[in-house]
Order: sequence, then C-alpha cells, then structure tokens
Amino acid sequence: MDKIEVGDIITVKKQHPCGSLEWEVLRVGADIRIKCQGCGHILMLPRPKVCTMIKKISRT
Repeated sequence: MDKIEVGDIITVKKQHPCGSLEWEVLRVGADIRIKCQGCGHILMLPRPKVCTMIKKISRT
C-alpha cells in the first residue's frame, strides 16, 4: 500500500462518524493528509497508520 498519490480516493475499513468510508488524499509524505468525502473533515496522520486503515485505493 505504498503507492498512495495526491488525488486518490481511499476506502477505509472503519467508517467516520458522519457515515462515510471514503477519503481523498490531499498530501503525501512522512505524514498523509486526508479529507473525508462525507463531511469535509481533514486529518493528518502518519503514513504507517494510514496504510493499516486502507481497504481499497481508487485512482482519479
């Protein structure tokens, strides 16, 4: 799961409290910034944490 790129839509295993499972990748580096597709909430998490959360990656 190391091929995450800016603009990708990732589907995660556990849903956000708003009910969405999809997040858009805004920034990639040592940390990854993602934006919830349901409510627009933005998170910045370490790469290993995001890699364990991912179920599927959709290229845009």
